[in-house]
Amino acid sequence: MYTLLSGLYKYMFQKDEYCILILGLDNAGKTTFLEQSKTRFNKNYKGMSLSKITTTVGLNIGTVDVGKARLMFWDLGGQEELQSLWDKYYAECHGVIYVIDSTDEERLAESKQAFDEPLHP
Repeated sequence: MYTLLSGLYKYMFQKDEYCILILGLDNAGKTTFLEQSKTRFNKNYKGMSLSKITTTVGLNIGTVDVGKARLMFWDLGGQEELQSLWDKYYAECHGVIYVIDSTDEERLAESKQAFDEPLHP
């Protein structure tokens, strides 16, 4: 009986979870994208001041509920030393958002290379 009620509860109230990676070079705007997404989709989330966002060292995690789905965003640091870790997260994710700073034309080629490298090791 417990199993039946537990299954019914999960079916009615549990949300499907999806993990989304946010990748890009350092200072591309990944954390800003994450903060803006959390502010937009979470009613009670005030967000941090965009001027206070600093370079991500390691990982930021944010959760957004959309309908019956829960999206867990993993904002990975974009420094060259951390890019080698990106492929370790691919197995656990359901999607990838790659952020490009289009105003930084000098680094567009570097961004393309960072995007292509994990796809073609």
